[in-house]
Amino acid sequence: MQRYQPDKLNLTKYLFFTGKGGVGKTTTACGTATYLADRGNKVMLVSTDPASNLQDVFQTELTNKGKEIPSVPGLTVANFDPVTAAEDYKESVVGPFRGKLPDSAVANMEEQLSGSCTVEIAAFNEFSGFLTDPEAEKKYDYIIFDTAPTGHTLRMLQLPSAWNNFMDENTKGASCLGQLSGLGDKKETYEHAVKTLADETKTTLMLVTRPQKSSLLEANRAAKELQEVGIKNQTLLVNGVLEKATDKVSQFIYDKQLEALSQKPEELKKLLDYSIPLRSYNVTGIENLRHLLEPDQDDFKAEIITPREFPKLKDIITELDQSDKKVIFTMGKGGVGKTTIAAAIATGLADKGKKVHLATTDPAAHLQFVISDSDQIKVSHIDEDKELAAYKEEVLSKARETMSHEDIAYVQEDLRSPCTQEIAVFRAFAEIVDDADCDVVVIDTAPTGHTLLLLDSTQSYHKEVERTSGEVPESVKRLLPRLQNSQETEVVMVTLPETTPVYESVRLQKDLDRAGIAHTWWVTNNSMLTSGTTNPMLMARAQSENTWIDKVADLSDDHYAVVEWHPEEISGAALHNILN
Repeated sequence: MQRYQPDKLNLTKYLFFTGKGGVGKTTTACGTATYLADRGNKVMLVSTDPASNLQDVFQTELTNKGKEIPSVPGLTVANFDPVTAAEDYKESVVGPFRGKLPDSAVANMEEQLSGSCTVEIAAFNEFSGFLTDPEAEKKYDYIIFDTAPTGHTLRMLQLPSAWNNFMDENTKGASCLGQLSGLGDKKETYEHAVKTLADETKTTLMLVTRPQKSSLLEANRAAKELQEVGIKNQTLLVNGVLEKATDKVSQFIYDKQLEALSQKPEELKKLLDYSIPLRSYNVTGIENLRHLLEPDQDDFKAEIITPREFPKLKDIITELDQSDKKVIFTMGKGGVGKTTIAAAIATGLADKGKKVHLATTDPAAHLQFVISDSDQIKVSHIDEDKELAAYKEEVLSKARETMSHEDIAYVQEDLRSPCTQEIAVFRAFAEIVDDADCDVVVIDTAPTGHTLLLLDSTQSYHKEVERTSGEVPESVKRLLPRLQNSQETEVVMVTLPETTPVYESVRLQKDLDRAGIAHTWWVTNNSMLTSGTTNPMLMARAQSENTWIDKVADLSDDHYAVVEWHPEEISGAALHNILN
């Protein structure tokens, strides 16, 4: 795999960087923009990351209007906040109904427009302005976007029903219908933007990933989804590659990287791929951005890691035991280790004499095997694909009774939204909680506050408006009030000691606040501070963890634990080690 040097590639004018949270897509986009501008190109960089730190990187105040960066001649940067734009858009749609519909109906409409799909539409609205602006096309050699729209969003934009007033027609299930209501005047602009995205001579999708199995699978999913809507000009960028092993810890990581890359999905093997080395420094500031993609790096010296004592996971388990919590969720973005932490919590509670029901969506048979050895723990595996298929069929069978072919196509696309899978899986969890003959249920995937409010508002809407609402099982209706009872339920937020996972957890926390769900505890997983590594690169990375562990301590009001990095695969012994 060759090193990524942008000027050595046959780049198109428009570059969209995409990837799951924490892979470095914003950093890579910024590094690419700086690299190209330093070589005499006129470059426009547009960020749509809600937790963007571009203002710190470029050391200047930024808005959604382009601003030239004096220290990087030729570079103009715009920092667009899609969350704020989504709020403004939501109010423009819902506002006219205030005072005319029952409050619960208005709340239902607001919640339907509070999901990630609406934020994506707001971001795409900004994309489309740059993609269809003839002046920008003439002025800049490259226009770079640090987040690509999903295939789900693009498919929805191409459906006729998406441009009808669909807001008041959500009668077939709890989901995110309606996010395009009132955008009829943008249809022509959006069509032009979608056409430009699919033009291989104009647009390249830069798939950013880490050399890790879960990250590569996510990149593969995004690649296939966007190929379906015609965005086929794709390049794979593998970020954070450890290039040299000097001790047992770094050798383990190095070998795991090689294993993941050798087994990457077939679709990704068809793409041109390039690597970006793991760097010892945080990529902030102009100079570090300039160094990111340079082939030759200055030697560096890692600081000696200062030992620190952190709270342990067993401290959280003791509190959960003493407070007699009945339902415990672990919550966090993909790849942070929430399933492992859920299994460790279940093990710890069982050690204290609790009868535990662990519900997991992790298909790994070895996890079930390990924890099913205890008489104190009952394990249920939720098959996400099976539950999703059953829920989709339930919703579509209702839709087919009354809806046109075009509207059914819209519902089918809406059912691809992230909320749909959460709702389907949550219904299965609700059945487990409802029937469990145990002291406590531990669940490895928490639904977002948005999903819970959708399920709740579906009931309210049904009470206030005479129409056929989506069917909400009795088990879900019984569980929702329990989840809002802090005496019974706790969400444990799981994150990593890194920028993006921490900020994403903050957004999830706000989501739960909106739904009234308790979330006292945080777990910072996979800390390398106590790994004992002597590899200079890893030592430098580990030292930087202190900032984010301190941030979590502050966010949680010192209700947190740190779980150290373990090289071994999950096993009974490893689960007990995590507790200590």
